[in-house]
Amino acid sequence: MRFSDLLDAVRSQPLELSIPAEWAQGRASFGGLVAALQYEAMRAQVPADRPVRSLAITFVGPVEPDVPVSFEVDVLREGKAVSQVLGRAMQKGQVVTLVQGSFGGSRPSEVAVSAQPAPEMKHWERMPGIALYQGHHAGIHAPPGHALERRRAAVHRQYFASNGGWVRLRGDVKEEPVTESHILALVDAWPPALLPHLKKPAMGSTLTWTIEFVQPLLEVSTLDWCKYLVEIEYAADGYGHAAAKLWSHDGQLIAMSRQTVTIFA
Repeated sequence: MRFSDLLDAVRSQPLELSIPAEWAQGRASFGGLVAALQYEAMRAQVPADRPVRSLAITFVGPVEPDVPVSFEVDVLREGKAVSQVLGRAMQKGQVVTLVQGSFGGSRPSEVAVSAQPAPEMKHWERMPGIALYQGHHAGIHAPPGHALERRRAAVHRQYFASNGGWVRLRGDVKEEPVTESHILALVDAWPPALLPHLKKPAMGSTLTWTIEFVQPLLEVSTLDWCKYLVEIEYAADGYGHAAAKLWSHDGQLIAMSRQTVTIFA
């Protein structure tokens, strides 16, 4: 099933569905997809004039493919402008993913700070594609090969370990405007920044993920390339902390992301 097909499925029947095995990364389903499906269930419970500002995601356990998973939603509070929503992905009676979302309508403000410019990268046509493999191990973290396409453009800044490049949906993707659900998949398409530092195969996974969206969303198509850069800020004791950003092809900021990653090596 295409990414758009799964989004349509949870929009029409938000309570439960099974994620096909083709979306598996080892024993777990692609985290960006799981987060997107839970977000869609939450989005349906919030007024349309309150776009999502941030999501705090905890991957409690692996979401098994081909096993029914339900997407529960609790609206914790609705204020004058902001809605606080809690989502739980449940499988076999256990919580597998928690998502806390903050949705907020626009309001007049005297504060306006422009984003820092995007890094310079070679054009995507001059960048090598990254082979996509199943599983999480040294330098390899791959959503299904038919789902997303990445082209690496290594960027190194003083005092930071950085990597990134271009990313977009691929295959028989349906052309449509990019939504927050697509952004979740695009940001999570890149491997955890710590994995390329390993010298031998090892398991690794995202423990927590916070992502913030620039609203209103840019008019970007699912066929467009986006620019991505992640920087490791600290790593020790089997855990790493990284910050990332996603921009449009012309350098406009789309989203900001932070992850705590566990490495079993």
